[in-house]
Amino acid sequence: MKRPNILLLMADQMAASALPAYGHEVVKAPNLERLAERSAVFTSAYCNFPICAPSRYSMLSGRLPHSIEAWDNAAELTASTPLLTHYLKSLGYRSILCGKMHFVGPDQLHGFDERLITDIYPADFAWVPDWTEGPRNAPSGVSLRGVLEAGECVRSLQIDYDDETEHLAHQKLFDLARDPQRPPFFMAVSFSHPHSPFTASSEHWNRYRHEDIDLPRVSPIPFDELDVHSLWLYQQHGRDRFEVTEAHVRNARHAYYGMISYVDDKVGRIMKTLHDTGLDGDTLIVFTSDHGEMLGERGMWYKQTFFEDSARVPLMIREPGNARGRRVDSVVSLVDLFPTLLAAASDGAGTNVVGKLDGASLDPLMTGRGAGSDIAISEYSDMGVCAPCRMVRRGRFKYIYTHGHEAQLFDLEADPLELRNLSGEAAHAADEESLRARLLQDWDPDRMHARILESQAARRLIYETSGKPGARNNWSYIVRPDDARRFVRGGGDAEGTVAVKGRARFPYVPPAPAKG
Repeated sequence: MKRPNILLLMADQMAASALPAYGHEVVKAPNLERLAERSAVFTSAYCNFPICAPSRYSMLSGRLPHSIEAWDNAAELTASTPLLTHYLKSLGYRSILCGKMHFVGPDQLHGFDERLITDIYPADFAWVPDWTEGPRNAPSGVSLRGVLEAGECVRSLQIDYDDETEHLAHQKLFDLARDPQRPPFFMAVSFSHPHSPFTASSEHWNRYRHEDIDLPRVSPIPFDELDVHSLWLYQQHGRDRFEVTEAHVRNARHAYYGMISYVDDKVGRIMKTLHDTGLDGDTLIVFTSDHGEMLGERGMWYKQTFFEDSARVPLMIREPGNARGRRVDSVVSLVDLFPTLLAAASDGAGTNVVGKLDGASLDPLMTGRGAGSDIAISEYSDMGVCAPCRMVRRGRFKYIYTHGHEAQLFDLEADPLELRNLSGEAAHAADEESLRARLLQDWDPDRMHARILESQAARRLIYETSGKPGARNNWSYIVRPDDARRFVRGGGDAEGTVAVKGRARFPYVPPAPAKG
């Protein structure tokens, strides 16, 4: 049997709940709906870390983030960590990376044979958090300005990046199709949309009537009722420093929906190129995202939390020749993709893997020939919190642990909006005890806390002594001569994401002022 090509299509910060294939009634994403009709659609898929880099590291390594010390968005992915790409290469595959992957460290290939574009975010230690400064520490400059400044634009930094990514992806697919001697390929095409800030082109903004934009299902949770993790993020995002009105919320959601339609257009055109080149018949296609987006639910924005809109992601897998889709409700996570794709590439025979994988193949669920583990584990230890946090979802229950603070237990079948914390209730004591035991089974929070603080201090020292701002060797992957300066390369609000993306927006919109 011919081994399939593998095409991994990724969006950034795309919540499963915001897609029509997952039930959203306003968002327009017809190409993803068509893909879903021919795919195994996983309705309860989770990221393993609700922020960009560690989520991607975990997905590609098949390992949970703590096991590879993927603590945050400035954690180095070491060259000694074998990824899916290395195993595919051992099977004769050629691996190509087109778009964002957010590798940090001097190794910017990690088993990929080629990269077609530089990355959009820093490859160095610019974004190392500092827990000793408390939850307001925000090395990337994240704040609610992305919500207050939401709206239409002619051009943005992310449009620059994703348009270039799409162009290069089409060209590479044509090149592959023209090569009669080509080996099977693994190609990751990874877009930056619909990541904040919430800015959409007029073309995509105008696909929606503003009055049709729905508001969050859950109103802001009162300050004195917040769990500690949410309280920390309240401070980190500056919700006490920026006044977010209903008009701001509707604008941000409108732009986000337009950004999803923008990604959907690109997916549709890439699918057309696959068809036109004849590659679609023997290409396995995966569509997913690294994490979701709260989008104003509970008064919260962005990711960094284990609530459903942040931690649950879209996951669709279309196998070659498959004409009918399947809905899969079993709980899974992105760490399961490694064994799934490796099994497909080796025609089910598998290959020897160094060490232990933390995921399980999704093939039994995709074919209906077996059951899965029905479990997902997610971790968080980046900026915005002050202690290691972990979540386990098993069956209908989700258990959230914040080291040194109160736990949370939700029954997602009875309470899908996660409004009633069952932790401590006698009726659910057995479920809570079992989930807590599983959560702590392979994870020592005291050890994690000490190791994270040590790692943060070491990486901050290296970054602060590596040269003057603008002259640091930032490890960016260089395709064009000016790639070390393109897109986002620095840290902090003065030179980080907020300022750089703001300056690149056209027409320019002045920064929203903070209160006081």
